[in-house]
Amino acid sequence: MTALVFTGAAFFLSLCTGKYPLSLSELLSGDEAGLRVFQTLRLPRTVMALCAGFCLGCAGMVYQIIFQNPLASPDIIGVSSGASVGAAAAILFIQASPAGITAWAFGGALIAVFFALALTSLTGQKNLTSMVLSGIAVNALAQSLLMALKFTADPEKELASIEYWIMGSLGSITASKIPVPLIVSAAGILLLFFFCQKILLLSLSDEEARALGVPVTLLRLLLLSIATLLVAATVSVTGLIGFIGLLAPHTARLLLKTNSRTTLFLSGLLGSALLLTADLIARSTVAELPVSILTSALGAPFLLWILFQEGKK
Repeated sequence: MTALVFTGAAFFLSLCTGKYPLSLSELLSGDEAGLRVFQTLRLPRTVMALCAGFCLGCAGMVYQIIFQNPLASPDIIGVSSGASVGAAAAILFIQASPAGITAWAFGGALIAVFFALALTSLTGQKNLTSMVLSGIAVNALAQSLLMALKFTADPEKELASIEYWIMGSLGSITASKIPVPLIVSAAGILLLFFFCQKILLLSLSDEEARALGVPVTLLRLLLLSIATLLVAATVSVTGLIGFIGLLAPHTARLLLKTNSRTTLFLSGLLGSALLLTADLIARSTVAELPVSILTSALGAPFLLWILFQEGKK
């Protein structure tokens, strides 16, 4: 309940905070300028932050359970790197509109994931180790392509646009950008909650899960695809936002001491709260900071704490 109240408060503050402050009285009085800012900029940005945080929190928990690794993240199978390559290619080669960059980033993320899964299939060893190694290979390849694209970019225009996209920001969110991500995210989240019990069974060893009648390989690929779709839909619009998918699931487990459907929901809720809060702080600075700077500043100490805790065990 506390997390729900905090998220609701952050959502309301996000609607009111910015370079053009809004108040409830202004909106109710029909102030034309205030309504325009609210409808075209403030509401879409806040809704996207809520949705993106929820998706990253839920996807992070799924990755951590499937890979049985508390440090698993979208990078583990190249989602973020693939999205970066897609966005950079759109900026560099076709001078795409913001909508075009979003579409290319989404395509790049999906291509990277399917490539990683295809490599896993070709090895003939459809286990966690081969998936992780395939993801590392795809991530390295995508990073190489990204560096090559940045090297050929115009330093004054294209390179700056690529770097700004990679840093992640909610500042460019408008109403026209969010319908597709919202639809994809809603469908993906519903599927994750539908398969929640199956997800939890994957936290067992493969032998134990198979003994319970779980088609481990097929289910793992299906759930990875759904979680990846959520991440791709998010980062294709916001750019890369780090650590939400790591922080939210861990905090949810610390609070509930278990993996369950409630933990999955709390992971998403905490992801929304973290991203809304980070975005509030980012837009309150003199020069608006990319939100990923703040999420990384929060995430790095938390990651070190996790490493120390694992070392004690």
